[in-house]
Amino acid sequence: MLTPLALEFAYWQETIVKIVIGLVAVLLPTGALVYMFLFKMMSFMQSRLGPMETGPHGAMQLLAEFGKFLQKEDIFPSKADRWVFAAAPFVVLVSTFMLVLVLPGGPSAYFTDLSTGIYFALAVSSVSVIGTLMAGWGSNSKYALLGGLRAAGQLIAYELPLVLSVVGVVIMAGTLNLREIVLSQSDFGIWFIIPQFLGFLIYLIAIQAELTQPPFDMPVAESELVTGYLTEYSGLRFLLFFIAEFATAAIFSAIGATLFLGGWTIPFVDPTAEFMNYIGPFVLGIKMIGIAFLIFWFRVTYPRFREDQLQRLAWKFLIPLALFNIVVTAVFKVVF
Repeated sequence: MLTPLALEFAYWQETIVKIVIGLVAVLLPTGALVYMFLFKMMSFMQSRLGPMETGPHGAMQLLAEFGKFLQKEDIFPSKADRWVFAAAPFVVLVSTFMLVLVLPGGPSAYFTDLSTGIYFALAVSSVSVIGTLMAGWGSNSKYALLGGLRAAGQLIAYELPLVLSVVGVVIMAGTLNLREIVLSQSDFGIWFIIPQFLGFLIYLIAIQAELTQPPFDMPVAESELVTGYLTEYSGLRFLLFFIAEFATAAIFSAIGATLFLGGWTIPFVDPTAEFMNYIGPFVLGIKMIGIAFLIFWFRVTYPRFREDQLQRLAWKFLIPLALFNIVVTAVFKVVF
């Protein structure tokens, strides 16, 4: 079910409602992260104010940026593969929007309750690799192609520790269903971030790399590749990549909050109570902002890794640590 409201809808009406709520669930947190962290937090960390003129404390700057991108010309390079070039940002954006389908905001506030919810989310997130490769190849530019290949290599490398970091949670909960994972944390009496702290750290590092944000921004390194696979994009298509990046940060943060911080639950409050369907999304949003703060804190703190350092971190450190975490979790699950 979509909402806890006892209303009867025709199928087409329910579909429209789901689309609208899905757009709000993706775009509202995305805008919040851009304003709070990209415009303000990063500015304060760099001893500046950030946007201040458009609206109170620059609150309307995001709308101004959106309007600016819409007015820019949509340019196609003369030798680009037009269909591949045009479709790439939509492939990346659709993979991001599909992630929200399995994200529970309350005991009965969700789009769909898949028994393999986390498996679906991790599988869908991999589709963005195809979009980046399409952008790099379709641009017919050496900078874009190198950026696309770097992005594909990086995303594939960090998909492994990302998936393995979640396995410990799945072992403890005994299910792949995200809603049941949340409820199992309530049954355990602790959030999984405590017994799975190593898995949480690996998850944070992996999603930082999945977002191709500093210090994992070699695929779009300005000093080497201009902006990598984004080099030839302008106007609305560049904006779609920008939205996808921050929307993915928001949704991965929400998935992390669901897996490790109890999702919509509040300590000592019945997680299945009816009112949790109404306040649960706000509770999940607060936890999501907390994880997103860590992501953007790392973004402005650490220098960029070289490509060899980036790959070494994934293959020689994160993957063995994730496997070690799985073994320890499995042993404790069997013994206790």
